[in-house]
Amino acid sequence: MNARHPDIACLAVAPAFEVERIRADFPILHIEVEGKPLVYLDNAASSQMPQSVIDRVVRYQTTEHANIHRAVYTLSERATAAFEEARVKLQRFINAPDEREVIFTSGTTDAINLVMHGYGRKFIKSGDEIILTTLEHHSNIVPWQMLAEETGAIIRVLPINDAGELCLEQFEPLFNARTKLVGVSHVSNALGSINPIKQMIAMAHERGVPVLVDGAQAPAHMPVDVQDLDCDFYTFSGHKLCGPTGIGVLYGKAELLEKMQAFKGGGDMILSVSFEKTVYNTIPHKFEAGTPPIAAAIALGAAVDYLQAIGMDAIARYEHTLLQYATAQLSALPGLRLIGTAHNKAAVLSFMLEGIHPHDVGTLLSQEGIAVRTGHHCAQPVMTRFKVPATTRASFAFYNSMAEVDALVAGIRSVQKVFA
Repeated sequence: MNARHPDIACLAVAPAFEVERIRADFPILHIEVEGKPLVYLDNAASSQMPQSVIDRVVRYQTTEHANIHRAVYTLSERATAAFEEARVKLQRFINAPDEREVIFTSGTTDAINLVMHGYGRKFIKSGDEIILTTLEHHSNIVPWQMLAEETGAIIRVLPINDAGELCLEQFEPLFNARTKLVGVSHVSNALGSINPIKQMIAMAHERGVPVLVDGAQAPAHMPVDVQDLDCDFYTFSGHKLCGPTGIGVLYGKAELLEKMQAFKGGGDMILSVSFEKTVYNTIPHKFEAGTPPIAAAIALGAAVDYLQAIGMDAIARYEHTLLQYATAQLSALPGLRLIGTAHNKAAVLSFMLEGIHPHDVGTLLSQEGIAVRTGHHCAQPVMTRFKVPATTRASFAFYNSMAEVDALVAGIRSVQKVFA
């Protein structure tokens, strides 16, 4: 996958993106908040669900619901088939070689913790080193800190520059004979920076070091091909992908998953159990203990169907034009400072307004029907790097419009007038 967005010349000849037609697919985009039309700009936290995904949940719950993998009656067989079909859809969506390499989890955080417990606790020992980056979400920091505290492993951190880009020239010197894992986000949730993960993965593999990619912010906004990236682990969440909460995916190379120790014990992750010995199931079931989020997995499969019908390349192109427009409009506002100006960015804008706390900005924008995120975005090392306590973050999706960017700009101006 080429993470870099198309240039303007390519955008000019791309087919028109029918955003208003797409918006019609999302019921929640047509409600009012505080008596104003909803302008939903918190997609980096959670995206919205189209009607087709909502309908798929309802159909499952009303005509197909049963527990899976354990029965021979018709309803259970139908539910099992739908659940496993969703796994295949996710495999194809990220171009994984084998459906067995797709593990359903409760989300990105759960997936990273699975790798920490299953791989890290087995293979990373005292004095071993883990490389992370300043851009990481807490979910890709805290589990590795927990492992380091338990084992005596050491965490080393790749810094970022003033634009919010990784200092790639400092990456290679972080490696040594004790380096056992690299953890890196595909896209920064706080700044939108798209990291050069393919290059980083290749550099790590030259030294025999596996790489885990926190992909939470990427698959909804651009094509992801795990074979092209050659990552060892890739994690993401359904609720950022036009699907429901409570479902996520861990992709892992089969040879690594097979070597990992089980994380959770219980039903369906075993082949046999006695008080003398338990034999674990094969992948992916080895890591899916208990009753899984069946309805959520099936709905995530429907979300993938929806996104692929639009086309991930088309989504990436449109969101880039939206980002360019929003960046130009916000940059023209006096007293507004953009935090994170990477050359290669997803459609995320973090900013500060002079003399106004981000929480006040978010509260006043909400009164205009505009939903943005304020705070440290579970990325406190990023805030520390830029010497700010928090930012206001507007994060866009393919169903956002230029008119909503204009509404955001008008809302910011109104906030500034209140504090003038």
